[in-house]
Amino acid sequence: MAGKYMVFLFLTGSLFFSSVCAHSAESLIGSGCSVSVPGYLSDLAEAYEKESGVRVFVLGGGSIRGLSDLQERRVDFAASCQSKTPGDPEDLEYIIASWDALVFIVNKANPVSTITPQQVRDIYEGKITNWKQLGGPDLNLISVISTPKGMGGIGESLSKMILNGKRPAKQKNSTMQASSVAIWEQLVEEMREGFAGTGFGSARKRNVKMLKVNGVPPTKENIISGKYPFRRPLYIVIKKNAGPGVRKFIDFVLSRKGQKLISSYGMPSLADLK
Repeated sequence: MAGKYMVFLFLTGSLFFSSVCAHSAESLIGSGCSVSVPGYLSDLAEAYEKESGVRVFVLGGGSIRGLSDLQERRVDFAASCQSKTPGDPEDLEYIIASWDALVFIVNKANPVSTITPQQVRDIYEGKITNWKQLGGPDLNLISVISTPKGMGGIGESLSKMILNGKRPAKQKNSTMQASSVAIWEQLVEEMREGFAGTGFGSARKRNVKMLKVNGVPPTKENIISGKYPFRRPLYIVIKKNAGPGVRKFIDFVLSRKGQKLISSYGMPSLADLK
């Protein structure tokens, strides 16, 4: 199933870019973060088109894909939940557009409802391999991950917030998948054994259960207040020499109206945290 989904993503992306690569001055193209796109960016792109008449095409595929597309000038902007690193090109500008949170998801049929940061760490380190160790059924636990580099922004968040500077690595309880939270979330939807780290923005739109952390549910209100831990930024990345069309879109995203729309989509906006 995952393999078919990966092929679908590849073909969809190829067709998408071939159909709009000759985009005019009245359109923009973006790609990237599979949390940002369903979380707020697709809806905001539609709102911007209604306001300005400029079409904004947005494709997911993950932060790594979006940043690569931007560097290769296949897109006008990238969506990323991965922050700027010392190895990034100097001509990239990272702009915080919204807030999100690192969340942990399980299959809806799984009775486990809460977890601690230490238990999450133990899962990623291969110490917890059965759901009964977390008070659940006698069922193997399968942690959905990608390569350390392929974990993208989720891997960065796990490294900073859970794993003491390390990135998730292959363990006896893990399954290696492509670098896209869309695939990880789909697998957890289908597997009773599944477990994955992902973003609040996309997980809330999936048929999965988001686990409480230390008894605190990941809700918009709890993320804003800080009661739920693991808040993190979502970025739009552009070239520093981006043209006026791109800058106007960024101005809209950061405007009072743009931020109000992001909040109305159920995401913690920049204004919500002021």
